[in-house]
Amino acid sequence: MRPILVALALLGQVQAGGAQQGLSVADLNRGSVVSPILTIDSERLFLESEFGQRVAAEVEAKGTALAAENRKIEADLEAEEKQLTEVRATMDAEEFRTLANEFDEKVQQIRQVQATKGRALTTLLDQEREVFLGAAGPVLERLMRETDAAVILELRSVFVSSSAIEITDDAIARINETLGSGSD
Repeated sequence: MRPILVALALLGQVQAGGAQQGLSVADLNRGSVVSPILTIDSERLFLESEFGQRVAAEVEAKGTALAAENRKIEADLEAEEKQLTEVRATMDAEEFRTLANEFDEKVQQIRQVQATKGRALTTLLDQEREVFLGAAGPVLERLMRETDAAVILELRSVFVSSSAIEITDDAIARINETLGSGSD
């Protein structure tokens, strides 16, 4: 028997076996296919959940504040650079070189500080995502048990699948009921 026919035959047996067990999938939006394998879009799960939306809003607000701070610093440095350029003609070369080097060092230090703040935002997002996934795990496990599934796979890691086994919307709804925005 060809491998594709064997796979189809096994899938038919799994579906028939699931139907004989009387699995209840009425609460799910994933369709009528009963499968031991479910798929989920973890990026959508995070970003469309109340928890993920809260985190995104917080990171965006902090990013906006950092961008405004960067613009202010940039304007201040441009003014300082302009002033330094204007006094250049009144100074000897060594004295100017000393001031110019001090200014360059100041600019480099500011860049490092601001880059660190930007990386901190990325770290915050990563940490919040880890907290979310840890809290979402038990919810996803319950969903998996309720449907008698054996595994939930990342949708982007699956080459081809039926949309009927994709449970992201159901998982988002359940996580929102359980975790909410996670701000408590």
